[in-house]
Amino acid sequence: MLRLLPLFVLLLISYSCKQKIATSKDPIPKHQSLKLYSDILNEERMINIWTPPTYDTKKQRLPVLYMPDGGIKEDFPHIANTLARLIESNKIPPFILVGIENTERGRDLTGESQIKEHEEYGIPMEDGAKDFRAFIQKELIPRIESTYRCTEKRGIIGESLAGLFIMETFFLQPQLFNYYIAMDPSFWWNDNVLVKHAEEHLQNLPERETRLWFAGSNTVDIKEYTDQLGEFLAKRETKNLNWHYSPEPKEKHHTIYRACKKKALIWTLGSKEGIQNR
Repeated sequence: MLRLLPLFVLLLISYSCKQKIATSKDPIPKHQSLKLYSDILNEERMINIWTPPTYDTKKQRLPVLYMPDGGIKEDFPHIANTLARLIESNKIPPFILVGIENTERGRDLTGESQIKEHEEYGIPMEDGAKDFRAFIQKELIPRIESTYRCTEKRGIIGESLAGLFIMETFFLQPQLFNYYIAMDPSFWWNDNVLVKHAEEHLQNLPERETRLWFAGSNTVDIKEYTDQLGEFLAKRETKNLNWHYSPEPKEKHHTIYRACKKKALIWTLGSKEGIQNR
């Protein structure tokens, strides 16, 4: 039976469901933006694109890192600036960053829920994540790959509800991305259904290597589920899956993204594979 959550967790959930606003004034990097109308979502979406300096100086095709919560007033600036530093110091190869600005965050990042109590969080319960994933796959990725010099390698990064979306995408459509990075995924949604059914989901892994990095803070009803998934993967032979779980008991839900982003990016994207000269 689903436990009643402490008040502070309900407040945390309520905040995380809304459009994210940056909590610090990160320098806004040079970037491009485009408005993309989605027939699937029936709305216009703002997309922000950051390219590393080598994109202009070398005729390379680069892998792409996609991110929900990718607005200029959301997480796009601090992830773009972090990528720039890591690329400059040769800790990761050059990547293009594509940020998707939120409109209705709770709708887009959650799958269906059968838990009636979830209605009080103000999130639609009818699987908006399916449409958002279809938008990324069928409309956004083709637009980016037709506009920029890209390899076939793709990754995705995010935290909280975005982490939930990333983990659901990993379980349901693992072939969509090569690299998955999820901080504090909200596995509590729909009574932890993703981890409960991890065994059957992992039967669908693609033949090529997939990398998964995920972390859990000390937050109630997140840590226990990220721990469960870490323990499950440790006992299972994971052919073609290169994974790492980073428990972060000293971090809180609102600190884990910035605390872990560098090591997550280095571990997941650190290979020189994926860059192609034209």
